[in-house]
Amino acid sequence: MNKKIVVITGSPRKNGNSFAMTDAFIQAAEAKGHQVIRFDAAMRNVGGCHACETCFKTGKPCSFDDDFNAIAPSILKADVVVFTTPVYWYSIPAQIKGVIDKLFSFVVGGKDIAGKECAMIVCCEEDDMSVMDGVRIPLERSAALLKWHMAGEVLVPGVLNAGDIDKTDGCKQAAELAEKI
Repeated sequence: MNKKIVVITGSPRKNGNSFAMTDAFIQAAEAKGHQVIRFDAAMRNVGGCHACETCFKTGKPCSFDDDFNAIAPSILKADVVVFTTPVYWYSIPAQIKGVIDKLFSFVVGGKDIAGKECAMIVCCEEDDMSVMDGVRIPLERSAALLKWHMAGEVLVPGVLNAGDIDKTDGCKQAAELAEKI
């Protein structure tokens, strides 16, 4: 079955390691016949949630009109949501965190988004796998809250400089993730 997949990226480095894994995932997913929409959060204007709880009351997912409103309809229609991001200071980069926080709008707006699949592709500079916990755990908990099924995760340590991913099997793992979806 062909699925609608939304890929949300969190890196501002277009030639970076997480983008390379994102590209590998998307190519594999499209080769399987899936429809993929990519949203590069770092290249968009997405602010944080204001907790105003007026989501969807103005006809838009977020009353504060930013680029989240452009991707939200695709998230609503998606079968799968994939987050791809590096780790910044042991946590989720600000560039993608606004999108993640604004998923709250679906809850406040009473939108039934349960049952989606979710996956993550994460990389970090250090070799210690626990460094990625600052991204992995919040994404897993968010998926559980939204009643999304974690379809898989690719966690690649030890990459910092652009191209370091080529010294690992990270792109291969990302392509294989598309096979699980």
